[in-house]
Amino acid sequence: MARGKIQIKLIENSTNRQVTYSKRRNGLFKKANELTVLCDARVSLIMFSSTGKLHEFISPYTSQRMDDCLNDLSIEDLRGLEQEMDSSVKLISDRKYHVLSNQIDTSRKKTRNVEEINKNLLHRLDAIKEDPYGLVDNGGDYDTVIGYQNGGPRILALRLQPNHPNLHGGGGGGSDLTTYPLLE
Repeated sequence: MARGKIQIKLIENSTNRQVTYSKRRNGLFKKANELTVLCDARVSLIMFSSTGKLHEFISPYTSQRMDDCLNDLSIEDLRGLEQEMDSSVKLISDRKYHVLSNQIDTSRKKTRNVEEINKNLLHRLDAIKEDPYGLVDNGGDYDTVIGYQNGGPRILALRLQPNHPNLHGGGGGGSDLTTYPLLE
């Protein structure tokens, strides 16, 4: 059974907030330990609760070095370290925002380009719908073409037959036009 997503916002109830902090802290420490074991990574986590209590996870290889470093620091130094981490997180967040903004701008430009191409294709399609055969009336004498030869109208049926090499004994491409008189 899948869990529902929760909205990420401050938990108003202090008891629920503390329980959530403890569970999520333990989950982070578990993930950090898994990274250490599975990937042979050196992982160090330092967390301060809302009450100011320090929690830390240090992978076994870095344990001695980090313990020595943290034990030598005063509370003020730890607070300074916390502020440096906060400013680093803000810097990373700003960079990520900048990258995402650039990607959004690029996507918008691509979208506008595709819309312009689509608009041009629709105009071309409308032009083809208006004159599907590409015929242009340039004032020529079309009476002989449409069957008004010898003074009277004639109705002809036209059939375009493909001139396929397999059907006509190896002939080339193209087509043959055959006319059939309907009224004489």
